[in-house]
Amino acid sequence: MAARTKAEGAALLWERPEPPKRPAPEPLSRERIVTAAIALADRDGLEAVSLRNVAAALGAGPMRLYGYMESKDELLELMVDAVYGEMNAAGAPKGDWKTALRTLSHRTRDASKKHPWFVELLGGRPQLGPNALAHLEAGLAALSGAKGFDDIDHVVTALGTVNAYVVGAIRSEASELLAQRATGMTEKEWQEATGPYIERLIATGRFPTLARVVHDAKHPPADVVFEQGLDCVLDGIAASVKRAR
Repeated sequence: MAARTKAEGAALLWERPEPPKRPAPEPLSRERIVTAAIALADRDGLEAVSLRNVAAALGAGPMRLYGYMESKDELLELMVDAVYGEMNAAGAPKGDWKTALRTLSHRTRDASKKHPWFVELLGGRPQLGPNALAHLEAGLAALSGAKGFDDIDHVVTALGTVNAYVVGAIRSEASELLAQRATGMTEKEWQEATGPYIERLIATGRFPTLARVVHDAKHPPADVVFEQGLDCVLDGIAASVKRAR
């Protein structure tokens, strides 16, 4: 029999049965493996996740894990889907389409704060796990049938726009945390260290708009910045719907 291709393996991950349970030396399951992997990533970062390290955390040999998944990439897919499962546990979002999308956006941001590695695995090809698809369905359903969203292509575009903002925003927040780890400086300490340089540039008169940002902008906390940006996106979509009528 020919070996299964990578494409076939990826497509079958979510329907592939688990091996029969063995009572010794320690019973395993995909759920236990994924839970251990998430705990490892939460504590030490995504770079610490390997089948060998996860197996060690479970007191099992690495080769046992290959009965449950074929590669680290599949393990990462399962981890992402498990986080979507946590997000879905709150139930279907309520309210009109803007309220529902706001709820889903905050769930994604909250998940990335709980699991900082999560945002590193977002983007690119759509996640196909059952929990990820349920999250996607909730977003599509919030728009489908709402006034002005009769065209399914408009639904897809609107949801994609919101998701692009959310992923970009939480990646920006995550990059600040990574910068703090790399430099050993908090954002305030970094601003104090670079402030004199910025002021010297502003004093040249070449950056008048930047000067306004530095001296006049309010620079609210991250929670407020996220909410304001989300408002801009949702209000923009609502305006485009009105123009299309």
